[in-house]
Amino acid sequence: MSEFKQLYSPLLEGAVWYPASEWALEGRSVSSWLLESDSLSRRLAAHCRVFSVTVLAQNVIKNSELSLSERALLGHGDCLERIVMLNGDQQPWVYARTLMPTTILCGDESDLAELGANPLGYRIFNGNNSRRDALEVARIGMPEQSIWARRSRLWINEKAMLVAELFLPRSPVYARNNKC
Repeated sequence: MSEFKQLYSPLLEGAVWYPASEWALEGRSVSSWLLESDSLSRRLAAHCRVFSVTVLAQNVIKNSELSLSERALLGHGDCLERIVMLNGDQQPWVYARTLMPTTILCGDESDLAELGANPLGYRIFNGNNSRRDALEVARIGMPEQSIWARRSRLWINEKAMLVAELFLPRSPVYARNNKC
């Protein structure tokens, strides 16, 4: 699975993020996916028989390894970096990178470091103590076609983390006549 990380990490790192409000997303079939405020994992799972998460990497990274924009959204502490592939019926649909400041990995949120193959969205969006803000989108050119990405800050119990998601070509995001 490291080939996924080698292929997709540079795409997310090189993304030019714009506030979602700056894109004319209305009328585009991808808009409801990019603007989704609830669990992306739950929404993806509704489009397949078997939804799974493959953990590609998880480790603590120094704050100095974060981009300036990531530091602006998260602060100046070290982070647990979790990189996963969200799969539908064994097809890679979304490459995701989550940054969780190590300071939030205590108390009620200590289990976030132990998610394993469990979807982050299932854990975060299970009550009234979560929200999403700072939603940004990017359109990334690939040789075959351009693909979409989004980045947002997730809050649980007023503790922030940053999630960047790259919607891969086989994802239902690009399905024609997508009414979901």
